[in-house]
Amino acid sequence: MSLREFRLEAREWLEENCPASIRSQMPEEEIVSGGSKQRSSNPDSYVWLERMASRGWTVPHWPEEYGGADLTTEEYVVLLEEMSAINARIPLTGMGVSMIGPTLLEYGTPEQKAEHLPKIASGEIRWCQGYSEPGAGSDLASLQTRAVEDGDQFIINGQKIWTTLAQHADWIFCLVRTNPEAPKHEGISFMLVDMDQPGVTVRPIKLISGASQFCETFLEDAVAEKKNLVHQLNRGWTVGKRLLQHERSGIQALAQAASGRDARATTGMPITEAAKEYIGTDAAGRIDDPSLRAEITALMMNTRALALTQSRSVEESEGGTPGFTTSVFKLRGADFRKEQLELQLRARGTQALGWQGETFTDEERDVTRNWLGSKAGSIAGGSNEVQLNIISKRVLGLPDA
Repeated sequence: MSLREFRLEAREWLEENCPASIRSQMPEEEIVSGGSKQRSSNPDSYVWLERMASRGWTVPHWPEEYGGADLTTEEYVVLLEEMSAINARIPLTGMGVSMIGPTLLEYGTPEQKAEHLPKIASGEIRWCQGYSEPGAGSDLASLQTRAVEDGDQFIINGQKIWTTLAQHADWIFCLVRTNPEAPKHEGISFMLVDMDQPGVTVRPIKLISGASQFCETFLEDAVAEKKNLVHQLNRGWTVGKRLLQHERSGIQALAQAASGRDARATTGMPITEAAKEYIGTDAAGRIDDPSLRAEITALMMNTRALALTQSRSVEESEGGTPGFTTSVFKLRGADFRKEQLELQLRARGTQALGWQGETFTDEERDVTRNWLGSKAGSIAGGSNEVQLNIISKRVLGLPDA
């Protein structure tokens, strides 16, 4: 099938199958990330999920045997473009489709792929990430959570922190120390752990934005079956680093960026619309503030340039996810999101500083919370300082100081 034929087929199917309520900007309470512990408030979200999963379009680039459609990157971009044309929402998000799924495709055993990937693709299960620990954040390899072999399983004890949305997850992928005598990067293993067991306790952390998406996770004699050790014992650091590259700029994110459909985009009305509504327009219909107009234009140009760079990088990479250059995307993406929200505040003035009360709209309160939440973007998923170190050493080849 030619790309044009695929486009026409996708366009017809989407028009026929996408519910009317799904053709709109997605409120946070309607996001679907898998599992049953946190449900969308819109029943059509699951109609859409089921229909897209039946086509393999929740994970379009995955092999068909694991719930995907085996689309090329070009076909994936076309699909997202056609979804954008009718304002259709992404049917499934989360760490299953963007992080652990692609990692298992690379490092998982056939049995691990068969057990976990179809459940991710269908939205049956939800995943969270067990990396950071108190005292082991930026220096992640200093982690101390221990896993000890015991017959056909490992017994795990330790604490993870900033485990995003762990309270809603069914499984957690963890970095754990399995050889305390080895150099710190060489004694770590990558394991898959069932969250629904007595040895796992989750405590949400209240953030400045009012949300509680980050959690403390305590593992007390928690059990991981040996079949859920990914790759090799004491060789988990390699897997863990690759997963972060998928997180920072995997093929899903790159395809969305190339099509203009970035699922991580800030909620609220577009900055240009907000500026015109709150500030007004000049005789030419432009934002009536030359300085703000210039800054918005620069941000839009830089964001588009980043998307084009991401698209080029994925075309040049093997397996759909670039290597260390993903740190460039993570660094600039976090900065651009913060810049966009700062401009949202400038456009709205004091109306972007509301927490509650009838003088602020729901959209204005959301912008305030998103602005506060965006501050974590330069830390979460690897701090900007860590990304700069990776870029200097692994991309530019600069010597250690």
